[in-house]
Amino acid sequence: MNYWTPELLAPAGSLDKLKVAVNYGANAVYLGGQKFGLRSAAENFTVEQIKEGVEYAHGKGALVYVVLNSFFHDKDFDGLHEFIVYLDEVGVDAVIVSDPGVIEYISQNTKLEIHLSTQASCLNVEAAKMWKKLGVTRIVLGREVTIKDAGKIKKEADIEIEMFVHGSMCMAFSGNCVISNYTQGRDSNRGGCAHSCRFEYKLEGADMEAKNSFFMSSKDLEGIRVLQEFIDAGIDSLKVEGRMKSYLYAGTISKVYSEALDYYREHGNFLSDDLGRWEAELNKVTHRAYTEASLINPAGADTIYSDREHEIKEYAATGAVLEAVEGKFLLVEVKSAFNVGDQLEVLPFKGPSVSFNIDFIKNVLGENIERSNPGSIVKIPFVPGIDGNNLLRRKVIQ
Repeated sequence: MNYWTPELLAPAGSLDKLKVAVNYGANAVYLGGQKFGLRSAAENFTVEQIKEGVEYAHGKGALVYVVLNSFFHDKDFDGLHEFIVYLDEVGVDAVIVSDPGVIEYISQNTKLEIHLSTQASCLNVEAAKMWKKLGVTRIVLGREVTIKDAGKIKKEADIEIEMFVHGSMCMAFSGNCVISNYTQGRDSNRGGCAHSCRFEYKLEGADMEAKNSFFMSSKDLEGIRVLQEFIDAGIDSLKVEGRMKSYLYAGTISKVYSEALDYYREHGNFLSDDLGRWEAELNKVTHRAYTEASLINPAGADTIYSDREHEIKEYAATGAVLEAVEGKFLLVEVKSAFNVGDQLEVLPFKGPSVSFNIDFIKNVLGENIERSNPGSIVKIPFVPGIDGNNLLRRKVIQ
């Protein structure tokens, strides 16, 4: 018997990250083009890369959503018609939009499915009903909504619901933050967020001693232990934040949550001996301290992250396996240098990571070398059970 589970939706900050997320089990990915999104500093996709990404994802049974969630001024509509028609033609599965005018424009000019971005800050049943009337088929709720309230919105508004399950959090209501506008002169709701909430500020008051604080910085969201609540509430899609994070992040988070959901599909519960391993894996990606934020109860003071300069980073991405030649070697694309004698870990698509020692490194000419260089392709010892496109990492905190 297969039990129902929500879609796992992963970030795709680049074509490489899209492929990694899909290979490691994401059911869908979301990405941004060169315009109209909220991550202007990200790599973002060219139209050719979007087409290639759609073909790759669909070939693996995954869906592709494209963000158009900036708040538009009239001049921002320049080029929108050509872009959305192209997205429709290449088979993008949905677009994620904030602006009601853009929603109407897309509805009139394409057959694209429209998801409401969390930037629109939908928090209640009546708002959900209104967006549904405008043609929205799915709502990405604001991160201030609990799972219980999200279930009520889904039931009473009768619309698909998507919620964040993992990643960085905003301190402000989604779509209502203008800190970067004032501190950096960058419009946070039109692609210019400078993450000013992560900065250290000086607090002064008449009845207090002045002190420095990161009081607006939030811990990171982690929902691995409340997946059952998402399922009970009928939440349709679980979204992972992080289009600007590394491909190792995209692969690790996709692997962990997809394994957990796979387990549920087979057993109807999360009483797996692997729960501890899944949590350990989530701790191996760069992150702030974790919180369940508002998933169960409204976020309180305990969700503030007061140590911005010390994000936890235990492992660094080292490379990706291009080919595993049985019994002989792994052909690896090197992302960061490593030496003979180092210990690396391979992240298989399923199951525990595998540690092994680098007994030799050979360049493409077959010559022994002591150290690999970033961007190079090298041969390292063969590891049983490893496939092409598996990721390599190295512990950086001993």
